[in-house]
Amino acid sequence: MKSYKFFLLSWLFLLSNSCTNSQTRQDTVLEESEKVEALKVGAEQLEKYLPLLKGKKIALVVNQTSTIGNTHLVDSLVGLSESASFSIEKIFAPEHGFRGTADAGEKVKDGKDTKTGLPIISLYGKNKKLSKEQLSDIQLVVFDIQDVGARFYTYISSMHYVMEACAESNIPVLILDRPNPNGYYVDGPILELSEKSFVGMHPIPIVHGCTVGELAKMINGENWLKNEIQTDLTVIPVANYTHQTRYSLPVKPSPNLPNDWSISLYPSLCLFEGTNVSIGRGTDKQFQVIGHPTYPTKEFSFTPKSMEGAKYPKHKGKACYGKDLTTKKFAYSHEFFLTELIDFYQKSTSKKDFFIPFFTNLAGTKKLQQQIEAGKTEAEIRESWQADLQKYKAMREKYLLYND
Repeated sequence: MKSYKFFLLSWLFLLSNSCTNSQTRQDTVLEESEKVEALKVGAEQLEKYLPLLKGKKIALVVNQTSTIGNTHLVDSLVGLSESASFSIEKIFAPEHGFRGTADAGEKVKDGKDTKTGLPIISLYGKNKKLSKEQLSDIQLVVFDIQDVGARFYTYISSMHYVMEACAESNIPVLILDRPNPNGYYVDGPILELSEKSFVGMHPIPIVHGCTVGELAKMINGENWLKNEIQTDLTVIPVANYTHQTRYSLPVKPSPNLPNDWSISLYPSLCLFEGTNVSIGRGTDKQFQVIGHPTYPTKEFSFTPKSMEGAKYPKHKGKACYGKDLTTKKFAYSHEFFLTELIDFYQKSTSKKDFFIPFFTNLAGTKKLQQQIEAGKTEAEIRESWQADLQKYKAMREKYLLYND
């Protein structure tokens, strides 16, 4: 049998020739003389974390984004487990499931991976936090999921509960970090802990400016876990990455974020999920169009229909009038904005029905809805959260793994 060292070196050589799809594009124009080193996500750096798996029974918190090149992390590690002397016991799956096809908010059932035969335990089903029994045979948990940098994207809430459950059972957590495609800025209101929910668990802004590895360090460092317990945490950072690196995701992070533009608009448009306005679920422009049957301007319309990832879209089968944000007319710079939310509220024919309670969960505060209802301008609303935002930015600096 080949030695572990030889096997690993051979694997890394083959891997280096198959991972071009995971390399990022940078917007910055570099001088010809400058050499750009390829970005490598944590999962690609096998030489850094395979020794940490040796001799252990492990569980993986993964979904469809957990890839090394074109290969799923689970498949890669199953192929290495015997020679590298570790055992994969089970998979823990977040919202949208292991393969990432379930609707937002849809319960995900336990099951079995047909390819590997590994048991899959849902983190978005009967319980969102792992039990001691589910961790009883595990010695290390590996977390590798692509985030998009918005507070209400629930993969980071699942990470919080994984960290908490592992801390309570004295099980280390290994995070294989990935870039944050919205990690180049910080903006939005800070969550008030009185409004804590699964779509907002931490006192951070809507656009938090952290990778999952940095956020995990923050959760630990700020004592945000139950009873202020600490997780035995290791992060494998992304190589050759800064927060100004623009990263194009090679795999859809969830069914309704199909492209870079939807991911860029997501932090701003997701607030519409707490209103009676559609953000394009049930169309091919999810999180890129907004509309309502009674919106007064009729120049643009779309009709949501049932489809994979959106079985029951808002205003299904009804013509929704509004705006297509993919056109040059609405070419927003990459930033958090309230312009469209205020516009749709002001033009709503039934303002008392515009907001639903879920809006407060997403905003993380009751103030934002009150400010919009009171007729505040976007500039006035933005000014109201600046002091808290500056405090957050100062705190965030302690946990950064990458230059701003």
